[in-house]
Amino acid sequence: MRELSVGLGERSYPILIQQGMLDEIGSRLHKNPFAKRYAIIADDHVAALFGERLLASLRKSDIQAEMITFARGEASKNLDTIAELSSTLARMGFDRKDGLLALGGGVTGDITGFLAACYMRSIPFAQVPTTLLAQVDSSVGGKTGVDIPEGKNLVGAFYQPKAVFIDNQVLVQLPKSEILNGLAEVIKYGVIYDRDFFKFLEMSRKDILALDLQVLEDVIARCCKIKAAIVEADEKESDLRRILNFGHTIGHAVEAVSGYTLAHGAAVAMGMVAAAELAVLKGLLDRREKERLENLIHEFGLPVIIPQEYDRAGIQKYLLADKKTIGGKIFFVLPTSIGKVIITDEIEEGLTAKVL
Repeated sequence: MRELSVGLGERSYPILIQQGMLDEIGSRLHKNPFAKRYAIIADDHVAALFGERLLASLRKSDIQAEMITFARGEASKNLDTIAELSSTLARMGFDRKDGLLALGGGVTGDITGFLAACYMRSIPFAQVPTTLLAQVDSSVGGKTGVDIPEGKNLVGAFYQPKAVFIDNQVLVQLPKSEILNGLAEVIKYGVIYDRDFFKFLEMSRKDILALDLQVLEDVIARCCKIKAAIVEADEKESDLRRILNFGHTIGHAVEAVSGYTLAHGAAVAMGMVAAAELAVLKGLLDRREKERLENLIHEFGLPVIIPQEYDRAGIQKYLLADKKTIGGKIFFVLPTSIGKVIITDEIEEGLTAKVL
């Protein structure tokens, strides 16, 4: 088992990575409880796949638990879902001594974390991520939130979990598209922070795509370690943590224009290539480095070009509504080499349109 920590003083918490972890959560919560009973929050698809295993693990350790589900997909990531889940918790008599377990991918983690931050003015929760994207990125760091029609993640809170329980064995039950969704975030870490990790991804591509569990455990642990270091240095995204948005500024706008039918990982992949091209045009990045990034994204089976049918004016509009835009200035994370990035709003007029 790998055990990492997010060091935030009194709010520090462990990240536990182990094959079969899903069946061990009950015994771990029995030894280190953070609530008197738990509500497992999952979408209807994940509940059918893994819900009974988690419930069985909890009940085996005499832990009270309930399963609460919502409709699968990004379309559920809204304030209506938060209201419905809050009402369900209230009807079940959940109070401030109870807690939540987020069982699922990034959408479930974001919804459950925000629900925990708001319900009864905050109750504790833990993350049980079941997708590669959630295991390497969204389950760590305490960013929670929901979408509104004007943009993605515009309503939310920074609210840290009590623990993150990662079972990489569950990944073998996921469709390939879900693995690819997470690989975009994996590649991101190599570009923003760790050139050696980027090289490891180039060399280990076949093993990763073949779902070699030991290699995947190494990948997940490295991503979580990088994320933990960044969050420890800048929890509320005032400075360093903003580098985690590499590929997301344009990526989120592309997602929005697609009506959220495009997978997050695919959008981030396109966004990373676009951001790298911006860096090349600004003279910040050698074109060979950009091509190296583009090649790795392509070799992992992710898209590198924004489809022509996606309205460019619409993408520009969503860029201005992005939560990272301040005073009408759009901030971009741009690579200066593989492993290093800068944050800048100094983008010449028309350059973004040219890249799009």
